[in-house]
Amino acid sequence: METRAHYVAVGVFILLAISAAFAAVLWLGRVEFRERLRPYYIFFRGSVAGLSRGSQVQYNGIPVGRVSDIRVDKDNIAQVQVTVLIDTSLVEIRTDARAYLDTNILSGVATIQIRGGTQQASILEPAPGHEHPIIKAGRTELEEVKSSLPQLVSDLRHASKSLNQLLDERNLQAVADSLQNVRTFTAAFAAHSQDLGAVIDNANAGMAQFKTLLADIDHSYTMRGGLKDQVSQTLKSYDKVAASLNDVANQLRLVLAENRPGLHDFVDTTLPGIDDLVSDARRLTDNMNRFVIELQRDPTRLLFGDRRQGYQPR
Repeated sequence: METRAHYVAVGVFILLAISAAFAAVLWLGRVEFRERLRPYYIFFRGSVAGLSRGSQVQYNGIPVGRVSDIRVDKDNIAQVQVTVLIDTSLVEIRTDARAYLDTNILSGVATIQIRGGTQQASILEPAPGHEHPIIKAGRTELEEVKSSLPQLVSDLRHASKSLNQLLDERNLQAVADSLQNVRTFTAAFAAHSQDLGAVIDNANAGMAQFKTLLADIDHSYTMRGGLKDQVSQTLKSYDKVAASLNDVANQLRLVLAENRPGLHDFVDTTLPGIDDLVSDARRLTDNMNRFVIELQRDPTRLLFGDRRQGYQPR
């Protein structure tokens, strides 16, 4: 009886284990069906250390899938082809989404982070020549730093070499001489600090006198009867003179307009007569000049007449 009871217990345990396994398979099947997993390709350039099958895939920090396959791209061995399964019931991957490899510095475990994607962008579809859609890979800040490390190391080496060349014995001696000159200048400056204080005091006194001069000028300008009032009075006098000149010009214009006919008669009639009178006066002057010259030559001619006899033929 004991042996039969033992067999019955073992059989019951086996049946329970088989039932549990069947229920687990059914549950997993329902989960897979409910998840609506869709495969996507991601092509990473460089190392994907820390990433493995089953690694988590997150969309903006929310778990949405897992990594199903990792292999080297047969078309380009510089790339790693990663296949991920994403639950499209949670998120629809769109064309402007990008996939990043996020590695935990402490544990070294890597996950795939999908960021970006807008409602206006279209849903990602398979590209020509590929079975599944391709999510474009982006580069995280850490990857950017890693990629720039070789160039940074090269620049540091170049800077170190340049620094070594700069700090040779000759340049060090030049720096020492410059420091000695600075010490000498500082000592001379300290020795003449009292003179410098006197110069500063004189400068302060000069500035005070200059401020006083400016205040006096401002006072002389703004006080009653000062420069401001004199300038204003001068401007007023100038305005009066300008107005008087304007009145004189208007009166002269009126006089010319009223006497214009008389001026025409003077120009047409009187001026020619004056011209004839000037001509007669010029001729009279010439005759008087000749008479004076003859009188100077022979004064007796005026009293006794001309006593010269001409030639008389026999």
